[in-house]
Amino acid sequence: MTDYSQMKCEACRVGAPLATADEVEGFLKQHPQWEKLVADGEDRIQRKFQFKDFEQALAFTNRVGALAEEEGHHPALLTEWGRVTVGWWTHKIHGLHVNDFIMASKTDTLAG
Repeated sequence: MTDYSQMKCEACRVGAPLATADEVEGFLKQHPQWEKLVADGEDRIQRKFQFKDFEQALAFTNRVGALAEEEGHHPALLTEWGRVTVGWWTHKIHGLHVNDFIMASKTDTLAG
């Protein structure tokens, strides 16, 4: 079992290998709250986090944003009243990379 939350993102360039189907399946088994989806023809992982109110949702969004800046890997974030939807994929390779699993795991840690 891989503990992605302890890993750091690596610089990802065009042509970097996509995550394998086995890697995606393994991550989703370890993190069943995340779902794989396809948007704009690209594989992504996404999770919705619930909060008591907008203030808590916004604070979480800001923590995820700070983490993204620190790691140099950025998500899609939708902040609503009492909910934040976080989506990870690697833009440069138009799909999933191990960096996305690292960031999703770290996002889970931020949520507590």
